[in-house]
Amino acid sequence: MALTDLLGIEVASANDDRVEAVMPVTPDLHQPFGFLHGGATIALLETVASVGAERRADFDRERPFGVDVHVRHRKSAKHGVLRATAELDREEPSRAGGRKQFWNVAAVDEEGDVVSEGVIVTKIVSLERLAEKERERVAARPESA
Repeated sequence: MALTDLLGIEVASANDDRVEAVMPVTPDLHQPFGFLHGGATIALLETVASVGAERRADFDRERPFGVDVHVRHRKSAKHGVLRATAELDREEPSRAGGRKQFWNVAAVDEEGDVVSEGVIVTKIVSLERLAEKERERVAARPESA
């Protein structure tokens, strides 16, 4: 079972520049004091950015990865539904090939208040680069005795 299934995350809409998803706030997602665990909210936000990155990747030639998460928690939640959005801010070439995408993300509660917001950076990496990195890892392993 995928993490999104465990958290009850459902993508509501998606295009190449904007993704929206919802997640119910249930007691299973609470921290010990009865409030939504911040890690669940971050997983929701990373999910919408990842779906956006996937939509902008050519899976015959490349794979998307999350590489950086900056999220501020502004309000707690105990119940209801969070609605998260990711909007592409920009895409630029990365230093080691591929390209980075900067996604502005926010999760709001049913009253429209921001619960958490920030920026998530994804990277699209070519399959060729991934194979090259794997060859380097294998070559760097010590030989078995």
